[in-house]
Amino acid sequence: MCLGASAGRAVLAARCGSVPNVEVPYDDPVTPDVLYLRASGTSLVLELADDLLPVVRHWGSDLGDLTDEDLAALGTAARVAFFDSPFDVADQVTVLPEHARAWIGRPGVEGSREGRDWSPAFRTSGPATTSTEPDGTQRVVVRGADATAYLEVVLELELHPGGLLRVRSTLTNTGHDTYTLGAVRHVLPVPEVAGELLDFTGRHTYERVPQRQPFSAGVHSREVRTGRTGLDAVHLLCAGEPGFGFRHGQVWAVHLGWSGNQQAYAERLHNGARVLGAGEALEHGELRLAHGESCTTPWLYAAHGTGLDEVTARFHAFSRSRPHAPSRPRPVTLNTWEAVYFDQSLERLTALADAGAAVGTERFVLDDGWFGGRCDDTTSLGDWTVSPDVWPDGLQPLIDHVHGLGMEFGLWVEPEMVSIDSDLARAHPEWIFAAGGRRGLESRQQHVLDLGHPGAYAHVRDQLVRLLQTYDIAYLKWDHNRYLNDAGHTPGGEAGVRAHTLAAYRLMDELIAARPGLEIESCAGGGGRVDLGVMERCVRVWASDCIDPLERQQIQRWTFALLPPGWVGTHVGSPRAHTTGRRHDLSFRGETAIWGHLGIEWDLTRATPEELAELGEWVAFHKAHRDLLHEGVVVNADHPDEAVWVHGVVAVDGAEALYSVTSLGRPVTTGPGRVRLPGLDPTRRYRASVPTPGTELRREGRGVVPWTREGVVTTGRVLAEVGLPMIPLLPEHSHLIHLEEVR
Repeated sequence: MCLGASAGRAVLAARCGSVPNVEVPYDDPVTPDVLYLRASGTSLVLELADDLLPVVRHWGSDLGDLTDEDLAALGTAARVAFFDSPFDVADQVTVLPEHARAWIGRPGVEGSREGRDWSPAFRTSGPATTSTEPDGTQRVVVRGADATAYLEVVLELELHPGGLLRVRSTLTNTGHDTYTLGAVRHVLPVPEVAGELLDFTGRHTYERVPQRQPFSAGVHSREVRTGRTGLDAVHLLCAGEPGFGFRHGQVWAVHLGWSGNQQAYAERLHNGARVLGAGEALEHGELRLAHGESCTTPWLYAAHGTGLDEVTARFHAFSRSRPHAPSRPRPVTLNTWEAVYFDQSLERLTALADAGAAVGTERFVLDDGWFGGRCDDTTSLGDWTVSPDVWPDGLQPLIDHVHGLGMEFGLWVEPEMVSIDSDLARAHPEWIFAAGGRRGLESRQQHVLDLGHPGAYAHVRDQLVRLLQTYDIAYLKWDHNRYLNDAGHTPGGEAGVRAHTLAAYRLMDELIAARPGLEIESCAGGGGRVDLGVMERCVRVWASDCIDPLERQQIQRWTFALLPPGWVGTHVGSPRAHTTGRRHDLSFRGETAIWGHLGIEWDLTRATPEELAELGEWVAFHKAHRDLLHEGVVVNADHPDEAVWVHGVVAVDGAEALYSVTSLGRPVTTGPGRVRLPGLDPTRRYRASVPTPGTELRREGRGVVPWTREGVVTTGRVLAEVGLPMIPLLPEHSHLIHLEEVR
């Protein structure tokens, strides 16, 4: 028996492929030998035999309709002969690999009872449970136990209708003494053709920098131990055919949906096995299970596709299907930080709100400096009460003004942090992380509040709930600026990162429950907490504290690889970038920012009338195309010149598309040359035109390529295979191409 899918619909077939539309009850008592899951061009084949955990026989391209005989043959063909090994089962890679099954790589479970029971061997305790959720998600649940090690495991696998696979486990200690876990990791195999790795690194204001290398023998491991996903997070760990790009080459990718310490790795063994894996990075003794206690791992997300764009589409489809996914247009946001910094006053901020409303903003976010005695970054974190000195009448006068302009009101908070110079720290120093009898090194004039303390958690929760009950706050920008170094739970100093991360999740959930409709943005010194764990409760990330448009081209491209553009904050900054000192035309700043959740981070009260008029055009253009920008399919062209980037979005129905052509530097050829436009329906005809909101092209009449003057009509196949010659571009400038179907 197998679990199959046909035309995006999950089916449990009596004989896979032979009778694909004959459904049988999900409580069929016969244990299947093979489970075959299919969705949107992806197949997963799991083999269950001898009461062992399932073996992944295939994860990748859709294999089509297969009979039982086909699946049995696939399992036989997958077995490898080893000439120098006594083991005849070492090729059987489970998603929770075990040394007991001759897996000689990193084990799925590491732990012991004071040195005992360190090599568990799980046997299944009944047939796999298979089901199909109302949204079409195919679920497989396998229960296993090791009667000697006194451990039980519940292994869950889900294949989403968009082709995204995710895996997690729940481990339970059934013994009477404590079991200390060192790691719980899941892996997925990739074939030998996956000869190249891609992952990401970065730093503050320079997040998501891609790096490639051969998939060589051994372990390529990336670890984060800063207590959050990380400015240098692996983001996506990809393995693919050498030279794979956005539109070509098979790619397999994994991502861990977790906001704390973590590890992702690619492992290649001498026997030919290659896997991608990930799991929490636990500190010593951090996860100790007493009798009857359980722990559930974060989800490991995985996607396969031809080219990175197809992998991205699977992640996007999943995020957009979540129950909390935004159902209304993303409001254009004005954030006050780079406009006023700590210099807050009702007069200055109402003037800024007036200017923002005039150019079309729909949400006003008051950033750092509104609380306690906060006049700089040395004080008051943890005292989440409105500053009586800055706001003697509270925030209501500002909120009333913002609402009167037709805008929502949002507020910056950093609930996990504490200043030594704060009422909270003076009253409860024991709530600050400390290990080994010492408080961690100070960073950014702040420390981390250990939310694992019930009192600390209640303090922050109650103060924030009171704010939400007092004021009409629709949005929280949730920051997290400091690493969790020496994150010991007082008084004993035990490692507390995992408990803190779970508490932060719980706090977000409680605030959303207390204020239905509240939206939370995940910000962590910029893009330091971008993952599918925090996105179970957030609907926006701040991609980076750097809004220099040249840097943002890369940061946004790769943030969009995981999250849909409408979930990523992309702001227009001032003429001179705060973080790099570069100056850019408003045309480049505006064109870079429209592709995500548009915002403004600029003191508009100092902008010229001409700048305000041009900015208003960019805001209006974004609103006119917001549905396409936020709901369309993200595409990227593999342009031969590295100085030229071409990306865009294509409407789900294929009737419209918008592309950007950007010159990051000086191309080898004159201008961008001919650019190909991927992702269109090859059989449809499209009219191509160059929209020019506020750009030099319109003002100076520099449309020297004939088709840009009046447009051109041709097929999607011609646009993808032949392309269009593009207007010459100066370095660090962009142009747009708009396509509409001609019926």
